[in-house]
Amino acid sequence: MSNLDEFRSKKSLHLWPITLLRVYTGVFFLYYGFGKVRNPQFPDGLAGFVNSQLENSVGFIRPFLESFVLPNKGLFAFLVGWGELAIGIALILGFATRWASIAGAVMVGAFWATKGQGFLDAQNHDVIWFMIFVVLATLHAGRAHSIDERLADRFRFLA
Repeated sequence: MSNLDEFRSKKSLHLWPITLLRVYTGVFFLYYGFGKVRNPQFPDGLAGFVNSQLENSVGFIRPFLESFVLPNKGLFAFLVGWGELAIGIALILGFATRWASIAGAVMVGAFWATKGQGFLDAQNHDVIWFMIFVVLATLHAGRAHSIDERLADRFRFLA
C-alpha cells in the first residue's frame, strides 16, 4: 500500500484529528515552556502568581503552596518550564504520549487548583487543557503517526 493509499484509508483518516490535537498541544506547551526556561525572571513571576492566587486556591493545596512552593520558587520554576518543554516535545514526536499526557494533566490540574476557578468558569483555560490531556491519554493518541506507534510492539509501556 502506498503512502497516499494509507493516508486515504479510513483508519488513517480516523486518526488524523487526534494526531492534530496531539501535535497542536505539543507545540503550545513547547512554545510556552521555552519562554519560561529562557526567562531568568520566571521564578519571581511564578512566586508572584502563586501569592496572588493564594486567597482563591483550593483549600487542600494552599498549605503546600505556602510552605513548599513559595520557599522553593526556583525549583518549581525549573519543574514547570522544563516540564512544559518536555511535554511539548513528547507530544509533537508522539513519544511516551500517554505518560506525557498524564504529566500534562497533573500539571494543569495543579494550575487549576492554584487558581481555584470553578469547572465552568469562562476564564478557566486550565480545565480545557486538562480535558485535552485526558482525551490524549485515553484515546491512545500516540498510536498513530508517532514514535510510539513504531515502538509499541517492543515497548508495551509506551502504548
